[in-house]
Amino acid sequence: MQYRVLEKLGYKISALSFGAMRLPTSFALAVDKKKAVATIRKAVELGINYFDTAYIYHLGASEKVLGEALGNGVRKNVYIADKLPMILMRKTEDFDRFLETQLERLGTDYIDFYLFHNLNQGYFDKLLALGLFEKMEQAKKRGLIRHIGFSFHDTLPVFKKIVDAYPWDLAQIQYNYLDTAMQATTEGLHYAAKKKIPVAVMEGLKGGMLADPPKEAKDIMRSAASKKTPVEWAFQFLWNLPEVATVLSGMGSPAMVEENCGYAERSGVGILSGSDMETIEKLVSTYRKKILVDCTACRYCMPCPYGVNIPDNFAMLNNANGRGGIIGWLLLRRYKKFAVRPDKVNKEDPDGAASLCTKCGVCVKKCPQSINIPEELTRVDMVMGRGKRISDVFQR
Repeated sequence: MQYRVLEKLGYKISALSFGAMRLPTSFALAVDKKKAVATIRKAVELGINYFDTAYIYHLGASEKVLGEALGNGVRKNVYIADKLPMILMRKTEDFDRFLETQLERLGTDYIDFYLFHNLNQGYFDKLLALGLFEKMEQAKKRGLIRHIGFSFHDTLPVFKKIVDAYPWDLAQIQYNYLDTAMQATTEGLHYAAKKKIPVAVMEGLKGGMLADPPKEAKDIMRSAASKKTPVEWAFQFLWNLPEVATVLSGMGSPAMVEENCGYAERSGVGILSGSDMETIEKLVSTYRKKILVDCTACRYCMPCPYGVNIPDNFAMLNNANGRGGIIGWLLLRRYKKFAVRPDKVNKEDPDGAASLCTKCGVCVKKCPQSINIPEELTRVDMVMGRGKRISDVFQR
């Protein structure tokens, strides 16, 4: 295992870390505890020392299983990252209740990295309104947590605002070779590094999309001078960057842990050749052809006069393309939370669905990608709002 030094903290963190959001499951999607424990212990055995979980993962089972797997003295040799569920926070006092529950589930006296979960503009406003920085600092003084961080899902301007708001010990962002211009973006990654904030990367495989490439992408990989699996291409892109402290992976079996640890052992900053980077550029170009709406979430189109959250509508559609099963269901469920009536739109943080578009055209003039936004929003509504098949709506 390769390790990276978090200079700010003096820690050595494994280049590959364990994300406990996608533990192996059995009947009715319940966690297969025996297999999950074996998988986590294999990760420890092979040198992984950073484990990430959250209050809501597997409805709480993720924390419990992780705690069991790290028992018998193993826990003191690893770092645990857990998250305050911002989606469930209603009042300041909830902080203590959630943290107490998490410590109990994990079977530990302290959490190394306690993160505000899924920060966006709305949750950041909630954080400030409830005085949660103070609650974090109180928990740190009591020894219940050791470091304070956040995981992020929004746009670059919001990311910079959050980074500047506090002397964070860690930031966790979505990043991969397809999402360099999405959410925190490459600029955000560099921005955090300049602030000496270690960055843990999630969604390095873009929800599994990069692990199961289309035929065109596989052909590019086969013809490349360097022979790597789809997963290794994605991971090595991230490990090549000095700003990346660790890469999270949701591994579902001991065999997967062994495979990914093999990739990590071959990792290093700046090890990809010019030819390797050309291969990745070709892969990006190929994947882009599969993306339905080529929106980079720059937000130049915002605000919409009618409250449509244009970037989020496009992101939801792109993420849904090719997704079925539980992931597809969850994305559709998230989409249903968008406002579909003008009087229900959040004026401070617009959350309108694509169906609210009036085709006024104001956004078209602002879009640097020259996207016909009203036309694409109509398609979003047909797929996500009215249940049409993507193949019927996007005949390209």
